[in-house]
Amino acid sequence: MTTSTISASEIYQGQFGEFTINQSDRNGVIIYRSGLMVAALSFAIGSALVLFNHNPIAIQALTPLYTCFSLALGVSLWTIHIYLAPLHRLLQVFWLIGSIAAFFVGHSDSQPFAVTVYNQPLTILGIGFTFAALTGIYFKEAFCFNRLETKALTFIVPSLLLGHLLGILPTQWEQVLLGTWAILFLIFAVRKVVQAIPPDIGDKSVFAYLKEKRSDSTIRN
Repeated sequence: MTTSTISASEIYQGQFGEFTINQSDRNGVIIYRSGLMVAALSFAIGSALVLFNHNPIAIQALTPLYTCFSLALGVSLWTIHIYLAPLHRLLQVFWLIGSIAAFFVGHSDSQPFAVTVYNQPLTILGIGFTFAALTGIYFKEAFCFNRLETKALTFIVPSLLLGHLLGILPTQWEQVLLGTWAILFLIFAVRKVVQAIPPDIGDKSVFAYLKEKRSDSTIRN
């Protein structure tokens, strides 16, 4: 038996019994982290264009960058491990609502997508669902791994979006929050790349236990 086979078959003790981690589990984590990295890079590039380059070509580039960010986030939300299935589905629904809203915003105005969102803050009531899903990831990571950057992002994201929606943040503060968000998001994504894989998979015995409870409940009903 090779070393890789032994590693893949390592037995872990979970809260409700023993479990093993297979290659499919590992691939799911790799896809989750890859989605986060693509989303973070897209967001960072877009934020840099907003903060440091205001020419029309740069503004036009924000639309494909946002599309890439949103799609990558959707991939991460599909592969993330969250014990509570209803919460997992809720974050996915939030992403879907935000994506549909972004599509309509992007096709309902002749101006570039970013300009429309900035000049019409009420659009945040729609596309904000995407960022609510992203904040859910930040909160999950802060809760599970006690990461400082995700703790900060859990407050920065809603503060910036609600501040702009309500028109209570000066432009300088919005720029500071946006830049901080982009930097911390990148830090978070990079730290996920070097983190050991098993912690992101979680306790599979919990997933099995919750699945069994749902099955029993369905049978009784």
